[in-house]
Amino acid sequence: MITGPRETVKHARKLRSEMTLPERKLWTELRQRPGGFKFRRQHPAGVYVLDFYCASARLAIEVDGFAHDSAGAATRDARRSVWLRSQGIATTRIPARLILDEVEPVVVRIVEICRERVAFLRPVPLHHPADGPPPPVGED
Repeated sequence: MITGPRETVKHARKLRSEMTLPERKLWTELRQRPGGFKFRRQHPAGVYVLDFYCASARLAIEVDGFAHDSAGAATRDARRSVWLRSQGIATTRIPARLILDEVEPVVVRIVEICRERVAFLRPVPLHHPADGPPPPVGED
């Protein structure tokens, strides 16, 4: 489980009480565990606070409102995504307008991404026990 230093955890707790309207609307849906996936809101990850995080899919969900439109914000967002990628966490960015317009298709797409990530992260077994024991070394 990824987490952050004490200061980031404190900041995340504060942000939970100050969620924007699109974040609150999406959280209302995600807290119901769509597709069987558990989501966390305002989750600390290193020095960053993720809007939403699905640990089983290692997926960060960022809601992008007008505050993300500036060049400086784009640079910070890119830096965050690079760091998260280095930790094995994928990031999906959702425009706030989509959530406000119609949240259901957004949730459906998030669940699809989570399913794809879980399938990608699941290791492929080298041997299938139902097929019997593996052949002895040197015999193929």
